[in-house]
Amino acid sequence: MAKKTKKIDTPIDQRETFVSIQKSFADSDLSVGEKLQTLYELQQADTAIDKILQLRGELPMEVEQLENEIVDLKAKSVRIAEMIEEFNAFITANKLNITECDDQIEKYKAQIENVANSREYDSLNKEIENQGLLRQIAEKHIAEAKERIFDKKNELEIVKDKIAVREEDLKAKQAELETIVESTSKEEEQLRANREACAEKIDERTMSAYEHIRNSCNNRLAVVSVFNGDSCGGCFNTIAPQRLIDIASNRKMIICEYCGRILVNPDFE
Repeated sequence: MAKKTKKIDTPIDQRETFVSIQKSFADSDLSVGEKLQTLYELQQADTAIDKILQLRGELPMEVEQLENEIVDLKAKSVRIAEMIEEFNAFITANKLNITECDDQIEKYKAQIENVANSREYDSLNKEIENQGLLRQIAEKHIAEAKERIFDKKNELEIVKDKIAVREEDLKAKQAELETIVESTSKEEEQLRANREACAEKIDERTMSAYEHIRNSCNNRLAVVSVFNGDSCGGCFNTIAPQRLIDIASNRKMIICEYCGRILVNPDFE
């Protein structure tokens, strides 16, 4: 008894084109004519969706950019506020150092009144001098910290003003986008449902080729009808008469020899 040969499916290449699937195009539950009709309807749905997205323009991207910018600005304001708190803590610590220096100076001055010799007197004066220097350093640190706080508060105000402006811009952009989305949402929902219905009828290899051609064309057209009776509706190059007959028959997948798009019967429109 002869063994049945198992058909091996080759992996789908994301660079697939209509030319590479031409031989297997008819291997489907759909007839060639039905498959071409379905591909054309898929293309029509995608084209209509593209027009809706084009109507929105760069608004979705602008909204996203504004949202990200506001997040970054708010994070920056938090960092600045934390730095101000650190400077305030630094000032508090240095004020405590000044108090400790004053206490030490008072203690050494009291001890000077009861010194027994010049060596002890000189030693206490040296300690008073050192505490005085430490006090000056602490005062300098406080003055510098106050200047930094002043600068950081100004910077914080600028950042807060930017946040307020960007939030107003975001509200305006979101309102504009919502208006457009609301006006086209039902149409887009129906188109996406139509697209899904068409895509479910098409095999994965053909869909892969369709998406590849669509993404590689500026006008995102992978399936086009005959234009003006004798030209490709995608690249507008003239089609040979015999190929026009084949297109009209709906029995073959005819590919434009110039741009690689599928050509379909104008009657599909």
